[in-house]
Amino acid sequence: MPTKARKTWAQQLQQNYSITIAMSCAIVGLSRCAYYYQPKLQDDSVMVSVLNAITDRHLRWGFPKCFNRIKKLSYKWNHKRVYRVYCELKLHLRVKRKKRIPPRCPEKPLVPNKQGECWSMDFISDSSRNQRRFRTFNVIDDFNREALGIDIAVSLPAGRITRYLDKLAEYHGYPLKIRVDNGPEFTGKTFINWAKSHDIAIDYIESKWLY
Repeated sequence: MPTKARKTWAQQLQQNYSITIAMSCAIVGLSRCAYYYQPKLQDDSVMVSVLNAITDRHLRWGFPKCFNRIKKLSYKWNHKRVYRVYCELKLHLRVKRKKRIPPRCPEKPLVPNKQGECWSMDFISDSSRNQRRFRTFNVIDDFNREALGIDIAVSLPAGRITRYLDKLAEYHGYPLKIRVDNGPEFTGKTFINWAKSHDIAIDYIESKWLY
């Protein structure tokens, strides 16, 4: 039984049965030192103001970054105490879980009957000698596995993808269907509206079937 509950029980015995403090403590198994103890509440007003100032300036900072900034400001507060106040102020960020998209086509897609009927496309990431990351956008024809084009850039948003596909279509023509995975570049409005404007069907499949 917690000490606080034992202390409350001892006080009830004193009121109901008019017994001494020593006897009530002996009945509930509580020492008189614990009975007379009064916790010393710490003043957290300075910590509250510091945490509010940090989070107001950096809205997306979590507890580790806030605590590192507090240490750089030369405050000697324990991390457990800071985290307790941090949670009492409800400053902790809500973790957004990634939505799992169910497979839309679990079976292996069929090979098209003619060239230019269906294209497949996906991204590959790599880095250069100076450790700078870049991405490649690869487009192939599913009929003969011909590589129609590769676009290389540090950033490949949906707008650039559609412009590059228009450039490929000037030479190869627009396909009837496009096979892609569930990446954000392919599920956004920019790519979907572009496909509708050219009467192209989008076949969302699992990424393991692309190549």
